[in-house]
Parts: sequence; C-alpha cells; structure tokens
Amino acid sequence: MVVGGSGQRRARQQARAHRDVTQVAGDMHVHPAPVQGPSVEWPVWVGDVPRPAAAFQPRTQVRKKAGAARGGGRDVVLSGAGGVGKSQLAASLARELRDQERTEETGLDVLVWAPATGTDQIISTYAEAAGRLQLPGASPDDEDGAARLFLRWLAATGRRWLVVLDDVANPAAVQEWWPDSGAGRGWVLATSRREDAQLSGQGRTLVRLGLYTDSEARAYLQRRLTDAGHAHLHDPAQAGEIAAGLGHLPLALGHAAAYLINKRRTMAEYLTLLRDTNSRMDDLFPPSGDTENYGRSVTASLLLSLEAASESDISGLARSLLHLASLMDPLGHPATTWTTPAGLSYLRTARPPQRRWLRRHHPAVTETEVHSALETLRTYALITQDTTTAPIRMHALTARAVRETIPHGTLPSMARTAADAILSLWPHHDHEERELAAALRTNAVHLDELTRPALWQPEAHPCIYQVSSSLTDAGLYQQAIEYDERTARHSNDIHGPNHPDSISARHNLAVSYTHAGRVQDALHLGERVLADRERILGEDHPATLDARNNLANSYSHAGRVQDALHLGERVLADYERILGEDHPDTLSARHNLAVSYSDAGRVQDALHLSERVLADRERILGEDHPDTLDARNNLAVSYRDAGRVQDALNLRERVLADYERILGEDHPATLDARNNLAVSYRDAGRVQDALDLRERVLADYERILGEDHPATLDARNNLAVSYSDAGRVQDALDLGERVLADYERILGEDHPATLDARHNLAVSYSDAGRVQDALDLGERVLADYERILGEDHPDTLSARNNLAVSYRYAGHVQDALNLRERVLADYERILGEDHPDTLSARHNLAVSYSDAGRVQDALHLGERVLADRERILGEDHPATLRTRNNLARARDAMAAVQQPDTATGPDYQPPQTPPSNRYDRP
Repeated sequence: MVVGGSGQRRARQQARAHRDVTQVAGDMHVHPAPVQGPSVEWPVWVGDVPRPAAAFQPRTQVRKKAGAARGGGRDVVLSGAGGVGKSQLAASLARELRDQERTEETGLDVLVWAPATGTDQIISTYAEAAGRLQLPGASPDDEDGAARLFLRWLAATGRRWLVVLDDVANPAAVQEWWPDSGAGRGWVLATSRREDAQLSGQGRTLVRLGLYTDSEARAYLQRRLTDAGHAHLHDPAQAGEIAAGLGHLPLALGHAAAYLINKRRTMAEYLTLLRDTNSRMDDLFPPSGDTENYGRSVTASLLLSLEAASESDISGLARSLLHLASLMDPLGHPATTWTTPAGLSYLRTARPPQRRWLRRHHPAVTETEVHSALETLRTYALITQDTTTAPIRMHALTARAVRETIPHGTLPSMARTAADAILSLWPHHDHEERELAAALRTNAVHLDELTRPALWQPEAHPCIYQVSSSLTDAGLYQQAIEYDERTARHSNDIHGPNHPDSISARHNLAVSYTHAGRVQDALHLGERVLADRERILGEDHPATLDARNNLANSYSHAGRVQDALHLGERVLADYERILGEDHPDTLSARHNLAVSYSDAGRVQDALHLSERVLADRERILGEDHPDTLDARNNLAVSYRDAGRVQDALNLRERVLADYERILGEDHPATLDARNNLAVSYRDAGRVQDALDLRERVLADYERILGEDHPATLDARNNLAVSYSDAGRVQDALDLGERVLADYERILGEDHPATLDARHNLAVSYSDAGRVQDALDLGERVLADYERILGEDHPDTLSARNNLAVSYRYAGHVQDALNLRERVLADYERILGEDHPDTLSARHNLAVSYSDAGRVQDALHLGERVLADRERILGEDHPATLRTRNNLARARDAMAAVQQPDTATGPDYQPPQTPPSNRYDRP
C-alpha cells in the first residue's frame, strides 16, 4: 500500500524542476449527475450574449429553419462565412427564448453563451456555470472538473436550458464538450464558419447563413440611419449601390452606416469615397486570395471608417490602438492591456507628432487618452466593448482587414509589445484569477499564431513559455503537453534543433511529461536535453545545471534511486562551485539531494542535510519566506523517516500555522501542509485526529481546486487510508473504488498515481476479506508496474511484496514465502542491504518463515532484522519496536517447542505464529 498516499510522497519530493522561461534567465466513469445548490436563484444566465445590433435584420427564412429543427428535438449549427451575422442571429434567438415567460413548457431556466474558438474558452464558461448553479464539488480553480460537472448536470436535469457555442473553429475538439440534451429539456445552438460533416451529424441540423439579400441590406441602412436621427441621409437608389459595392456583407454595411452617421455624409458622397477606396483594393486583398470578396468589402468600408476615426481622434492613438487590437483574440482581450507600461510606452513612440516642434519629442501617453481613443473606435464600430472595463472585442474580419493596414516593418515590435503587455497582466497565482489567466493564454496563443516568427526572434518571448506553466497550474496536463510539442516544433523550424530556445522548448516538454506521469518519456527527453546543453552551452552553463538537476529528478521518478543520488551529488557540487553555496538554486539542489538520500535509505544523511537546508534558508531568505516554509516541512519528513514521530508532528504543526499565517488558509501549499499534518497524526497513533483532518483536507481541496484536480484525488486516496486505519473497512473500500475510477478517467489507466490507487484498492480488498479479489487485482497491479515502471522500480518491488501478502491471506503459504525471498533479494540488489525498505522485506520474510513452520529460521532472521534496525534506525524507531515485539513472539513459540507439554503426546505439533498484520508494507 502506498501508505500516506501521494500527498506524503509529494511532501518529500518537492524537488524543484526548472521550467525554462527564456534563455535570458527553464471508458469514462459515470458519476450520478450533481444537483444544483439549494439557494440558486432562477433563471441563471452565464456568458456575454451580444447586445442587439443596431437595425438588426431578423433573417426570417433562416430563423424559421432553426425553429423547425428545435421543434424536432435537433441541435442547430448556423454556418456561414465571417461577417454575415451568425452570432447576432444566434444572440437574437437566445434572447427570444430567454425573454419568454418561464412556464412548464416555455422559457429558459439556464442560458449559457460560450465562446468556442478554443476548448479553453468553453471549459471556462462551463466552469462558471457550474459555480453559478452551486453544483457540489465545483471549484473556480479546477475548470476542467467543474465543466464536466456542468455537462453531467445538463444531461440529467429537468430544467429547461440553452447552450450557445459561438464560433466553433475545431468541431473535433468541441465534440467532447457538446452537451447531451439527456432529459430532452435542453437545446444547443452553435455558430461556425465551417460545414464539416461532424457538425451536421448526431442529431444536428446545419443551417447556412449567407449575405444579406438586397432587400435586407437596404432595410438595414434605412433603419440604421433613421434610428440615429439621420433619415435625411438615406437615398433608396444609392442605398442599393452601396449594398452592392460592399457585397451585401452585414459587417461592411455596419461600417458604412457608422461612417455616414458620424461624418454626416450623404450616400452619394460615401459612394464616391467607396469607389476611390476600391481602386486600392488589389494592393490590400488580391482577388485571387479572397474568392468570396468578403475581405475586400470589409477593407473598403474599414478604410473609410478608419480615416474618419483618425480625423476625430484628438489623442492621435486610435490607429495604433486598432493595429494592436487586431493582433488579439477576436473574442476579447483585457481592457487594461493597453494601459500597461508596455502598452503606454509603445503608444508614446507610435503616436504621430501633432506639431513640427514635437517631431523629436514624444510626450507621455495617459490612460485618459487611451480611453478616449478606444471610445472613438467604438463610435465607428471598429471595436465593441460593453463597458469601459469589459473585454475589448474586434470582429475577425475587421481584424483581418486592419492587419493589412499595418505599416511595413512595424509588426515585430507591435507583436512583442502586445506580448509584453500580456505577460505583465499575468496573475502571480493562476488559481486566484482563473478567468484572467485563461483569457491571457488564449490571447498569447492567438498572437503568436498571427505574427510568428515575431515572438521568436531574436529569442523566444517569455509569454510563449508562460502559457505552458499556466496550463500545468490549471491541471490541464494533456493540453500542456500538446502545447509544448507544438512549441518545440515551431522553435525547431525557426531556429533549428541546436538553438538554445529549441532546447528550452524540449526541456519544458520533459517537465510537462513529468506532470502527466509519462515517466519514461520525461527521462528520455531529459537525457537528450542535458546532452544537447553540455555540447552546445558547455558543462557549466546555468541552463546545463538546470537540465542536470531535472534529469536527477526524472531518475528519482523512474525509481533509479542510485542514479538520482549520484547525479544529485554532482548537481550540488556544480552549483556550489559555479553559483556559490548560498545561491537559491544551490539551496534547492541541496534540498533535492536530501530527498535522494531519503529515497536511498540514508536516513541520517537526509536528516542532517535537511537541517542544513532549513538553516541556510532561514539565514538567507528569512524565516517566513515560502522556500523556508518548504524546507521546514521537508525537515519534518526527515524526522518521520528517522522515527522521530513527535518531532515530526511538532514541526508540522508549526509549518501549518506558518502557511496559514503567511499564505492564507486556502493556499494550495497550506492544504498540502494540512494533509501532511494528518500523516503525522496517523504516525503518532492519533487515528481519529488524522481522519478528521483528512476529511477537512478533502473538503478544502474539492472546494478550492475542484473534485477532479489531481491533488484532490490524492486527498481522497489518503482519506480512504484513514478509513482503513479506523476500521471503517467498507468506507475505505467504497472510497478506494471511487478514487481508482477517478484516476483512470482523469489521468489514464497507466499513470503512476492510477497504479498506486489500484495497488491500494487491492489492499482494501484484502482488509475486507475479499481474498480472491485482492489476489486477482494484486497480480494485475504487479504486471502493470512491471510493464510501465520496470521490474526493478521501488513501486514494483512494493507491489511484489503486497502480492505476497495476498498469497498469505489466500493460504498460499509457500507462494508467499517464495515471492518474499525474491523481494528481499531484489531490495538487497537494488537499494542495498541496509535500506529501510530492505529491512522491511527481511522482516516480512521472517513472518513467512513463521507461517511455514520454520520457526528457527524466523527467529534467526528476526534477530538480524532487530540488530539492523537498532543500528540503522535506532532503538526507539517504531519499526524497531515492531520487530522487537515480533521477535518476542517467535521466541515464545520456540520455547514451546523446546519444552513441550507431556500431555500433548506424540502427535504434538509445534505452535506456529498465527497469521497477523504484523508485517511491513514498504
């Protein structure tokens, strides 16, 4: 059994894996559908439904087709090119349903509007919906888990709901997040520029939306001008010419109407300008590259609107702001992006001088001026923004046309300015501002895709690597791997395989492999990265030291204890020699070496080094620095390994108090400290205290990180262990089965944490008397460990040992004995004769000798184990006391053999030590 669970292992292995930022500085388990919270106020609206467009045209025929499909119980996908008004029609349909009177048969209880160009945006919106519905287990810091809770709720609820997926860009990726109408009370309405078969299958109807008809275009212009109080500007004949000149494209007609209204121009004047603009179209949009003429229509109207906006912009910033905004995600970027120092600095130099004497002087740009320029862009319908603090949006076609007006040679500096602004807005802890972090990830990816290779030259911009770290912090491990794999390919294509940025990208991919449990992939890539850096940068370059440190960590994860130890000793020596004894990276390397000493069974060495690490960090960083708190926590682990149970408990109580005081009660590190204190309560025999604290820990993790976050799964696993300790066998078994199902669903069947959960469930079957189930699952667990981690990994040896326990309970005494002899030989060969796990294996073999009636062998081996434990662990270590107790029992059994009761007669059989739980589980 993985006693203490992954939480304990995590406390011991806080070995820092350096992730490079830049070279300048590293079958689904179905749960019952959750019920909504008791205090939910209906109806619930989530997401920003676009406001009604001015002079909106109802598109009657298309609306009828959508209504008929909905009446037939089919989801609808509105398909059409950009700028034809798909989102506006979807918003109109959504508002129509939303505003109906809520009765048993009509109206909506829940409306969710989810941007769908990327799955990140869908997940974020669904997570928000789960929170608004107060679904049990929904956490704002575990988007994926909360989103899946919401999907399950939709499939089971009797409430009426509508989910709008706006602008589906990748139907295959969205498929996983497409709601199931389940009880038949829901409807999905989607918009997309695509017409893939995947969008029209599975009970969905594809409804195509094209350009305005001539009558719709004319009606739009007339109503738009009339509603604005400028009906006199409308001319029916010329309206038809303008509509034809702009290709009947709704977006372009919107630009034209805004221009007419703001400039008070007649339609005749606008036609003259439009024709002049079209004479320059071939330079901007060659006809061969714009087969539907949409881009040309938008650009024609845009150029006019841009000129007008520039004329009325007293700040001189509108054009530059429009250029910057065109590089961002069309679904929105933070309103504060362009008032960051990076944004203001760029705008200062990009603003054209207003007077001759200012040509060599660039006065500072104020936030007020930026807001004024943005207001001008909103006035001319070039951007949309619901409030001055809401995200800034720009239609994708508008953005495309704007980018064609960016002056030659300025794109790289603009791209890096936008990247600097994005990076400056990134929250220090993603879990504290989940929505902002998700939006910044999306914008960073969009910016890079549009401007590549601008963010890669002369070197990779840090925001490229920040996306990877953010995905990992959000628990989106697979997405992090996919992103890092793309990043590595891009760097290789741009710089070549030997460029430092390309090596850094591979380095970060190895770190993501580690988080996702792909131990061997991380190890192999880590070895390559180290070899590359040694060859290109030299053995002593700081980046090479980081790669060597990470490889040592990968050896540890892969169970190559001695390799990790030897490399860790070298890493520390290198850091001390090159960076100095007190450099933060040196302190981290010293801490990592202490972990390796512990893994190798060198308990005292680990303890002494952990004490030094704590002293160093207190001296250099101060008593309250987060790294100092980590060192104090890890020293408590070393106390525990050394059998100093009370010292470990006392220190962990202090650690928890420190974390609560400095980082707050809900910080992830505080939750880990609370979990580790429960481990110490368990070690001290305070079973109920451990159980109570672990129930709180699990509740905290579920509330803060979400039901499906890996740390939450670890806490649930540890609670199952506490249920077992408290004799609540069935509770332990039930929770163990859930934990395994959760791990298999979230991390996959072969993730190391999943193997541990399967391993623990086998032990729970044994505790519950389900001997055959324990035996069958134990055999699978061992086969899994051997296949995935290798025959000699410490976890594999532990599984082999526990399978011997199952053989023992099943009455297969000889099989248990044979396997334990192998286990002991393996431990002696791999970890050494004096490793604590080797002593446990020797202890367990003595128990098997006793089971087999080999009392003398059991006695001799037990005496050796006792001597070894007294010598290595100390006379008062709990394991030493356990051995001394078992040895006393063996001696009593031996005495009964040597002085038999004469009344027993010739058929007397020597007493055997009865089967008991007094074996060790390494």
